[in-house]
Amino acid sequence: MSQILLPLALIGSGMGAGGLMIATLGGAPLLLSLPADRYIPVHQFLVTRFDPFMPICMITAMLSDIAAVTLTDGSAHGPEAVAAVLLLGAIVVSLVKNVPINKWIGTLEPGVVPPDWERIDPRVRWRNWNVVRTAFAVTALLANALAAALAL
Repeated sequence: MSQILLPLALIGSGMGAGGLMIATLGGAPLLLSLPADRYIPVHQFLVTRFDPFMPICMITAMLSDIAAVTLTDGSAHGPEAVAAVLLLGAIVVSLVKNVPINKWIGTLEPGVVPPDWERIDPRVRWRNWNVVRTAFAVTALLANALAAALAL
């Protein structure tokens, strides 16, 4: 069973961490550099490319880690449990902080900037929370890599 669960956790956490790194290293700086009237349609475009891919990756990895801890014997349980908790953290940050911003931006008319944009511009908040969830996901990937090394 661990021969199936650990690779699933590694693949899911690797793809999730990679997707979030792309957003952290490329997407967020791009979005911050755009004027507001261009930011809105670009954000709307990018979000539809990451959903549902990212949630599927992170949930699959988290559930695989939980299943490995509860259903298998082995020396990798500590790192797998840590990875599951870190992935849960990334998912919670996504659902509570980033997804509401994504949904709100999705309701805006492309190219039409709300009149109080200077006050409500969510880009810095979105970037900061994205860095938090990226740190959780990358650390979870490292924990899964350690679990794989211990399982050898």
